[in-house]
Amino acid sequence: MRISVVILAAGQGTRMRSKTPKVLHPLSGRPLITYAVETAARVTGSKPVLVVGHGAAAVQDALGDSVEYVLQEPQMGTGHAVQQAERVLKGQTDLVLVTLADMPLLTEGTLKCLVQLQGEGNGPFSMLTVMADDPRGFGRVVRDDSGVVREIVEEAHATPEQLAIRELNISVYCFNADWLWEALPRIPLSPKGEYYLTDLVGIAVAEGSSVRAMVAEEISETVGINTRVHLAEAEAVLRRRINRKWMLAGVTIVDPETTYIEEGVSIGQDTAIWPHTYLHGDTRVGGECSLGPNTIVRDTEIGDRCVVLNSVLEGALLEDNVNVGPFGHLRKGAHLAQGVHMGNFGEVKNSYLGPGTKMGHFSYLGDAKLGSDVNIGAGTITCNYDGERKHPTEIGSGAFIGSDTMLIAPLKLGKNTRTGAGSVVNKDVPPDTMVVGVPARSIRKLNKRD
Repeated sequence: MRISVVILAAGQGTRMRSKTPKVLHPLSGRPLITYAVETAARVTGSKPVLVVGHGAAAVQDALGDSVEYVLQEPQMGTGHAVQQAERVLKGQTDLVLVTLADMPLLTEGTLKCLVQLQGEGNGPFSMLTVMADDPRGFGRVVRDDSGVVREIVEEAHATPEQLAIRELNISVYCFNADWLWEALPRIPLSPKGEYYLTDLVGIAVAEGSSVRAMVAEEISETVGINTRVHLAEAEAVLRRRINRKWMLAGVTIVDPETTYIEEGVSIGQDTAIWPHTYLHGDTRVGGECSLGPNTIVRDTEIGDRCVVLNSVLEGALLEDNVNVGPFGHLRKGAHLAQGVHMGNFGEVKNSYLGPGTKMGHFSYLGDAKLGSDVNIGAGTITCNYDGERKHPTEIGSGAFIGSDTMLIAPLKLGKNTRTGAGSVVNKDVPPDTMVVGVPARSIRKLNKRD
């Protein structure tokens, strides 16, 4: 049986009170529409059809060729929206699953159950409902005494008795395709000048057909995004799902309620994540690490057995057994090799620190390349910017840079060099040489005993 998915994404989302189209607001680091698109693709194994309207160009920029687009212009209701998909789906599919772009928490399993329900029957369509005490503006599902669905009543038009109904329509359907294309033109125009998909229930009942309804088992799946309050509710649900997945995979999360891990992040076994830690974007964490508390990691790769405490890492690479913080800042291009220690209030940007290098407190390394086992004393700074251009600094293996040293780039310090505390180094230093002063000058060659 051929199955196609139509995702409705043409609405303006005025209640978000935003210049950004509603479906592009971020949810766990990604536009919320991507969740509906990816879930739909897993259900069918093919591209869904996305009905766009308001903000269509921005939506297309965000999704690329992951969907097939149809334009609804003007926007005249949900029935009119689905009708726009007829030209690409008619004769190409047996079932049409209709979902909403602003309902990102629906799972593949729930949608497959709805498709299976429709596939097992001979009625025109099946619908997904939810039992809830908070109606959230959804229409009420009215059944007769035998439990058969008779109509959907929108909240604004419901009687007091109907408003008391707890079963709600969440606007997710699975249609017999041939029936759908024949019935859509029969939807009456509403007083607001729109065609509502919910009127298909009345059309089906009037012709003696039965509409099947499946109640969602998990109410959190049916959270729809209409306001930023709803967006925060969905974020909380997704955060619990993600954190639970990682805990079951062998990651310790000390306080899941204050730990934020975005979709797409990977974490190794036996890593511990402490409260108020945020893992964003394309971040990969190895095993047996300790991250946090109060740590932000974005687009960063962290090896095994690393410790990051109260620090911010952005676009960085940490090899195994690296220790950072507290209050460290690794910026884009920072690469800390195996066994590097970076103390409190240090900052590294676009620099390589070789294996075993130690960087003390209150130091800054920018556009630098350090060999192995270098010691960077407290307060050391690479002066890499001359007001117009950035310049590199190279420090050879085994070098010892004294506290408060200013390294005026471009600069090369050879292996096993030393600088005295407070030195201002503005000329290259050959290997095995000690320099001191302002500006720094060579005072002697170093021997093995030194």
